[in-house]
Amino acid sequence: MNWRRLNGQPIELPIKEAVEKTILRETANGYELKVCIGTDSQVYGGTIEFATVIVFLRVKRGGFMFIHKEKSNQKMSIRERMITEVGKSVQVAYSLCDLLDKYNVALEVHADINTDPHFQSNVALKEAMGYILGMGFEFKAKPDAFASSSCADKVC
Repeated sequence: MNWRRLNGQPIELPIKEAVEKTILRETANGYELKVCIGTDSQVYGGTIEFATVIVFLRVKRGGFMFIHKEKSNQKMSIRERMITEVGKSVQVAYSLCDLLDKYNVALEVHADINTDPHFQSNVALKEAMGYILGMGFEFKAKPDAFASSSCADKVC
């Protein structure tokens, strides 16, 4: 997986190492951290573009993010696309959870799924919530899922 910063600078280290270095640097600078992971997607013709973000929140002091983008030409229903987004977020969260536990950094997984049944994405809410909670992660959906609905959405 190729990760980058918001300014486009590539992250050369494997993502787990980059996250650990970030945690050590930020905590040494006196920040309390929280990590939020989310994925958003956009459909462009026959291509779906996914953006996954790892958002580092300096509690009450702002934050920054690492970004990974990928494309798929597979046709998907809205439900499939929402569950694929959640799957990408869970995959990243799972790969980092032991590291975050080691440094006592809180983790949330955000789903770009609306809790209002009038929105199309709501068809996947129960499945997404069950998937994320079943993996043992804290779950957030819209309007509280800023990592996916704001951060990932901006770079997708």
